[in-house]
Amino acid sequence: QVQLVESGGGLVQAGGSLRLSCAASGGTFSNYGMGWFRQAPGKVREFVASIGWSGGRTKYANSVKGRFTIYRDNAKNTVYLQMDSLKPEDTAVYYCAANRKDGIYISISSYEFWGQGTQITVSS
Repeated sequence: QVQLVESGGGLVQAGGSLRLSCAASGGTFSNYGMGWFRQAPGKVREFVASIGWSGGRTKYANSVKGRFTIYRDNAKNTVYLQMDSLKPEDTAVYYCAANRKDGIYISISSYEFWGQGTQITVSS
């Protein structure tokens, strides 16, 4: 069973950038598909980005496409979310998630393991 710990959250002005990290332990990281989700106050948790085992396949929510980049370093057991051109509507708690399936998955139910979340606040 894998444990996930996110870091890199914080407060940033609109137009700025942040990079989130999600460190995994307790499993063979290269055998986990990884995803990022977010949940804004009063809203349901939503898909942000997903990446397959090798990192060769990725998928993004339309709302972040072209601004966010998901990538992974299997040697460091870490997945990243580079967030550029941030907007106030990106404000949310961001969660890292993992599943034992190769491929791209966008539904919450496809993921077995979750981190505790990290807060991103984008000021206007």
